[in-house]
Amino acid sequence: MRKPTRRMAVVAAVSSLATLAITGSVVAVTGIGAPRPQEVRYNLAAPAEAPDPFIASGVAVGNQVPLYFSSGVGPSALNTAAPAGTPERYIDPAQFPGGVLPAGVTVTEAQGMNAMARIQENLTSQGLTLADIISMRIYLEAPPGATRADYNGWNRAYRKWVANVNRVTGEVIPAYAPVSFANATRPSRTNLEVDTLPVGGWLVEIEVVAAYKR
Repeated sequence: MRKPTRRMAVVAAVSSLATLAITGSVVAVTGIGAPRPQEVRYNLAAPAEAPDPFIASGVAVGNQVPLYFSSGVGPSALNTAAPAGTPERYIDPAQFPGGVLPAGVTVTEAQGMNAMARIQENLTSQGLTLADIISMRIYLEAPPGATRADYNGWNRAYRKWVANVNRVTGEVIPAYAPVSFANATRPSRTNLEVDTLPVGGWLVEIEVVAAYKR
C-alpha cells in the first residue's frame, strides 16, 4: 500500500487537532500553525471531543496581544485567630468561617482558595478577570509533617476558580459546584514543589500571565 505523503499527514493532524482561538472577543476553531496577529490560541481539542479538559497543552500568542505578568501571589494572613507564621494563618475566614475547615478540605486547598482570590484582585486592578488567564505557574510547599506537597488539595481549589465550565453546554460542571468564579478558561499550567516559600506558613504561591482582549 502506498504510504501517505508528508502533506497528507499534516492535513490529517490539522483535522484531528483543532484548537480554540480567541481573537479580540471572537472565539473560533482553528488549526495548527503560527497564531495570527491579536490571536490567543489555546491548544485544546474541540469542545465536543473534550468538554472538560483540566488544562491546555500550551497557548500560542500572536503579535499585538498585550499581556500582563503577575508577580508571585500567595494567600493573605487573614485568619488572625491562628498563630503568625503557621499555615492556618492563611485560611480566609470569609471563605471558611472562623478559619475552621470542613471535613475533607485541606489547609493547602484553603490556602489555594485564598491565593486565587488574591489573584482575582490583582487582575481586577488591571482591568482583567480570571477568564483572561493564559498561563499559570504554581509553587507548592509540603504541609508540616507531610513528605510531599498536597497537589490534590491545590487542584480542588483550582477548579473552584478556573476550568469549571463545560465547554459544550456553558454550564458549571456539577462536580465542582458551587464555584467561586464560573470560568471556561483552561490555561497552560505548571506545578512545582519547592522546599520553602518566601513567607513562613505559605504552602501556595501563584504566578499568572493574562491576555487583554482586543
